[in-house]
Amino acid sequence: MKAVVLGAGKGTRLQSEKYNMPKVLRKAHGKSLLEYVLDALSFIKQEDITIVVGYKKEMVYEEIKGDYKFVSQDEQLGTGHAVMMAEGDFKDYKGPILVAYGDMPLYKKSTYEKMFEIHEKENATCTVLTAVIDNPPAYGRIIRNEEGNMTGVVEAKDCTEEQLAITELNVGVYVFDSEFLFENLKLLKNDNIQAEYYLTDIPKMVMDKGEKLVTHTIYNTNEVYGVNTVEELEFCEKVLEESN
Repeated sequence: MKAVVLGAGKGTRLQSEKYNMPKVLRKAHGKSLLEYVLDALSFIKQEDITIVVGYKKEMVYEEIKGDYKFVSQDEQLGTGHAVMMAEGDFKDYKGPILVAYGDMPLYKKSTYEKMFEIHEKENATCTVLTAVIDNPPAYGRIIRNEEGNMTGVVEAKDCTEEQLAITELNVGVYVFDSEFLFENLKLLKNDNIQAEYYLTDIPKMVMDKGEKLVTHTIYNTNEVYGVNTVEELEFCEKVLEESN
């Protein structure tokens, strides 16, 4: 089991320049966002976790001790591009890779562990974490067919009214077969408004190529909330205080 943790962001909406630090080092209830994520991944050996850094990366090197590997994403060209930066660390590895986010401190260790368990049991190429939430935030909606299998994701801004009523969300956390992941990252296109390479396109490739995609669903949970704004940081802090 290995993992890539995406932590290159600047955190502009979090006013990180004012605090002169990268987003993942912002603190909530006494610990950096990134430390919560690494704690939840503590069932994976430190040397098998690659952290993608960018903005003020030296501060992350300084703060995060242990045997973690670091790679640098100097240009912010999207989540797919961030994972591409880590390819060198997985050259001879054939197995599952979890992609997690350094600014999502509320995920439980059991959620990540269960994803690996399902991935292995189902012999899947991709395992997608989904969440069912009654009043969903503006995340992509999971589309399923009559058999209940996932057939796609529609981003909130592109949803019809009917699709917006779907309460199962794509939260952007995945386990991939490493070989499939790195072969197909090279095929990503950046023909979108942001001109970025999106990791969310990889599950679609899995389905298009007839490979096996499965899901693990969590219900009515705060786990899926990440930190992009000052309000979200305050929310996460409150949840962490209550759970400790």
